[in-house]
Amino acid sequence: MSETNKLVASPRESFGKGAARKLRAAGQTPAVVYGHGGDPVHIALETHPLSLIIRHANALIELEGNGKKQLVLVKDVQRDPVRQIIEHVDLLVVKKGETVDVEVPVHVEGESFPGTNALQELNTLRLSVPATSIPENVVVNVEGLEEGSQVLAGAIELPKGASLLDPEDQLVVHVVVPRGAAADDEEAAEETEAE
Repeated sequence: MSETNKLVASPRESFGKGAARKLRAAGQTPAVVYGHGGDPVHIALETHPLSLIIRHANALIELEGNGKKQLVLVKDVQRDPVRQIIEHVDLLVVKKGETVDVEVPVHVEGESFPGTNALQELNTLRLSVPATSIPENVVVNVEGLEEGSQVLAGAIELPKGASLLDPEDQLVVHVVVPRGAAADDEEAAEETEAE
């Protein structure tokens, strides 16, 4: 379940690359808050606490600024491709009780049958979930699954209140015997027959 983080937003008056560079040099990150039919609001946030929050997928933030508080969801983060510093953040206004569409990471746990590998074909699932209870991930247990087993999106247990947006027949995980291992088994069988 997502926890709510708190940040103080300060309004931004100047725009453009130069203004954004000055903000980042002062330890702040430019951001835009949008949603619920309102005009986009340009703000600045402290970079360090923001960088800690956005390490988690679908982070919720309680923004405080201009004497009001509002709940926002981190929708997009733009980073410098070389230095990996945060250049800009898009935040979506959400209300308690409403549902939002998010991509949630898939976490595979357990060991498939000895001699097999569980291959993850899908790293995230698109879900519609209550805004205040976005799961950190969904878990797929592959414990003891044998060669040829498949886990489809529709078979994954979702958190309470969540519904799947991806097709139910989409392949998430399948269990295979590694190519080298299958060839070794065939060679061993052929040697046994030859004796």
